Amino acid sequence: MSSIRVVLGLAASLNLEIEQLDVKTAFLHGDLEEEIYMEQPEGFKVKGKEDLVCRLKKSLYGLKQAPRQWYKKFDSFMIEHRYRRTTSDHCVFVKRFDDGEFIILLLYVDDMLIVGQNSDKISKLKKELSKSFAMKDLGPAKRILGMSISRDRKNRKLRLSQESYIEKVLKRFNMDKAKPVSTPFPSHFKLSSKQSPTCEKEKENMAMVPYSSAVGSLMYAMICTRPDITHAVGVVSRFLSKPGREHWNAVKWILRYLRGTSKMSLCFGGGKPELIGYTDADMAGDLDSRKSTSGYLITFSGGAVSWQSKLQKCVALSTTEAEFIAATEACKEMLWMKRFLQELGQEQHKYILHCDSQSAIHLSKNPSFHSRSKHIDVRYHWIRDVLESKQLQLEKIHTDDNSSDMMTKSLPKDKYEFCRIAAGLLEPST
Repeated sequence: MSSIRVVLGLAASLNLEIEQLDVKTAFLHGDLEEEIYMEQPEGFKVKGKEDLVCRLKKSLYGLKQAPRQWYKKFDSFMIEHRYRRTTSDHCVFVKRFDDGEFIILLLYVDDMLIVGQNSDKISKLKKELSKSFAMKDLGPAKRILGMSISRDRKNRKLRLSQESYIEKVLKRFNMDKAKPVSTPFPSHFKLSSKQSPTCEKEKENMAMVPYSSAVGSLMYAMICTRPDITHAVGVVSRFLSKPGREHWNAVKWILRYLRGTSKMSLCFGGGKPELIGYTDADMAGDLDSRKSTSGYLITFSGGAVSWQSKLQKCVALSTTEAEFIAATEACKEMLWMKRFLQELGQEQHKYILHCDSQSAIHLSKNPSFHSRSKHIDVRYHWIRDVLESKQLQLEKIHTDDNSSDMMTKSLPKDKYEFCRIAAGLLEPST
């Protein structure tokens, strides 16, 4: 999903064409490498040979190797036409022409986005694809994976929205007429496993609540276009096996927040396509394990392209340790995105990851032996090599300006709105 947002952000900033194709019955195009037999289909049995089986010549829906064989077939086609598969994402292909122009093709199962400067070159690729595969030309991209795409070519802006999906979710859980709230996870929610059902009556009551379904629906919105609910969804996801009434109240609160913000969209473009990262951590925020939460937010072309809120694997003994671990996780994602953009031909002078903990920055840059940090797992010290080789820069930012704060903790309304705007989440009129 991050690759899609990066490519769309690039298209917005450079005012590129975005075309969409759909492959009809994609899995039927794959060639089988094994001998596979099947019973004769009902209604198509050969008279006198009812006891015989059929040998499959091509891939078929339902085969475990069908997706892989389709990808290999498509990959061979792209390599044959001199497109280079990116090592950062094997479903993204790039071709550079002698005149300096380029085409980027992004494949997601049977959905395809083609991005480039020249409409004629894109049309030529479409014709070549149609010769080898049954294709449906959808024209300029309007919708991909449930996300609607709208563009303002004059101002070089692109918006990704899931308004229709969110409205369906709200209606499904009878929250379409709920009273909106200003933040998705206020500080009065103190969720823990102690709030899970303890008696049979409570368990029976909660068994009738669509908790897992609601959280799963929220997750898809979170993954695609709504980084603002990431922390809230992460917290309620910890209680999927034994949800209690208070946990369900928290889920409904998130739905109430979406009720008031369903029209918000992730906005890209309008400026220089630049990759910027932010990292943050709380301290022992999980009431059950006392583990801290790592969070990061990475923006490109003015909008969020990658974000995460995740419990750390170990219990941090200090805020410095928690922030250090969070910075390492953010650094890994930032480095991948840097390489991906370089493969797309996009370079920038420096890549900066912002952190609001001066002590964590010192620990990252000064690998001195210290009794208070010697216990930290060796794998988290990988960030030191990255910074020393100058692949990334880790810089101090004031806590008030750190937009990744919303990934790790409950925030007051004003700070929350700041983080949301910094992530590129805007109202339609903005």
